Amino acid sequence: MERENDFYYSFHGSRNFLKFLSSEIHGLWTDTNYVMHYTFDPSISDLESYKQFISKSREAMPDLHVKIEDKIAEDDKVACRWVVSGTYTVDLFNIPALGKKATWAGMTIYRFKSGKIVESWWSEDIYGMLQQLGVIPTE
Repeated sequence: MERENDFYYSFHGSRNFLKFLSSEIHGLWTDTNYVMHYTFDPSISDLESYKQFISKSREAMPDLHVKIEDKIAEDDKVACRWVVSGTYTVDLFNIPALGKKATWAGMTIYRFKSGKIVESWWSEDIYGMLQQLGVIPTE
């Protein structure tokens, strides 16, 4: 649990969540057999697709800000509830860059093995984000 607690404190204390993830991705995630469960896009399921997703997200919303609202560490898992905000400036996931700002919430659970993240579960309010961006109707 020591490595999980190290991750917990450095991860959630980071001022720039995505920069932290990008810089630490090789040290924290296992290089093989990492499994990501992402409700918005099931094709993002391994370390390589996750790295691409982080890079594209930073490109699409260069002012992206993540605020960690809650964090819990127990046994081999670290969980966090977060709120994201940013201005959508580049087309991504077939969503046109409309220059609108959105704020949405989500939760992530990370599972560790031998000090490395081997699995994660992501859930976020994509529907609310798409409504704020004007991609889908609010009613």
